[in-house]
Amino acid sequence: MTWAPEGTAATNMPGMPAFARAYARWINSQGGINGHKLTVLTCNDHNDTVDAAACARRAVKENAVAVVGSYSQHSDAFFPHLEGAGIPYIGGYGVTNAEFTSPLSYPVNGGQPALLAGLGKELAAECGPVALVRPDTLAGDALPPMLNAGLKAGGHDGARDQLAAEDATEYSAQAEQALGTATGTAASDGTEKGCVVPALGDRTSTFMDSFRRTRTDYPDVRTGSVLGSVDQTVIDATGGGSGPYEGAYVTGWYPVTSDKRWAAMKKVISEAAFSDTRIDPGDTGVQTTWVAYTVLRQAVESLGDGPVTATSVRSALDDGKIDTGGLTPTLHWQFSGRLASIGFPRLANAEVTLQTVRQGRLVAAGQSFVDTTKTLESADLG
Repeated sequence: MTWAPEGTAATNMPGMPAFARAYARWINSQGGINGHKLTVLTCNDHNDTVDAAACARRAVKENAVAVVGSYSQHSDAFFPHLEGAGIPYIGGYGVTNAEFTSPLSYPVNGGQPALLAGLGKELAAECGPVALVRPDTLAGDALPPMLNAGLKAGGHDGARDQLAAEDATEYSAQAEQALGTATGTAASDGTEKGCVVPALGDRTSTFMDSFRRTRTDYPDVRTGSVLGSVDQTVIDATGGGSGPYEGAYVTGWYPVTSDKRWAAMKKVISEAAFSDTRIDPGDTGVQTTWVAYTVLRQAVESLGDGPVTATSVRSALDDGKIDTGGLTPTLHWQFSGRLASIGFPRLANAEVTLQTVRQGRLVAAGQSFVDTTKTLESADLG
């Protein structure tokens, strides 16, 4: 099963279940996985705890062998059902802390913690005052310590935490407040430009529309953000090279979309998506679903002629190592990894990529992944 919210007033990820269905069509046209036909169920959690729990109960009822490449903010609602049935959760989007604590979770990226720690470390040398604009939600509450861990690792005092409604239709007041914060007293020697970091999911573009109109009075303020909040589509919609993201730093989990390592995913989209406009190869949700199904495929293939069940898939994941073709480091999940000390025992991949907006295009700012494990270990989660 693959689930994600669709058609809601807050964050929506329609490309994830749409790609999962396209992947099933494609892999079955190739003979399936190790001779097994792949059947994909999809579910809309509507950004709602009741519906998230209903999706999980359906996965149990339908005897799903795994929940793969999904997005939900309501882990407290769905994990108990999956754990009770022994169903692994492979490649969640990384939006909740439970994805890095549940023994049945197999995350493929470092979620928001790694993105924000990596961004903070990069911005520390570039920014004076920093304003973090984030959702007033439980998931949003976890963001400031991660950004501050990166900032402080670079010698910065930390960001000003600014709450915003997740489903607002405009953010003029929040943009004004953030810009005011970013033009306050500098954090170090007084020479750096202030920075605004919006982390509002797919409402980031709405915030940036308000930010662009307000920014004319604050020309020296820079921006930084994380993939999932910003992609090429958002940059294009906000003015490209003349927009507010020009020169911004962005951290991501994976290589830029133009990287040749995405060729296999793009082949699947070309051959099986049937012009489904929900499936964008530059969408981080779609990319996460691709990586997650790559994990599932290798786990099933490793079973040989054995039965494919939730238990056998989980055993294969616990015992094996997964190669994602360079899109992530080799994945191996331990019961208690290095980041168990800050409450993330299942966080197996803390590496991020650094990207920047140059002449309106999102391009690589470095040649390799940056490991944020050490930075995260210093995060103050108290």
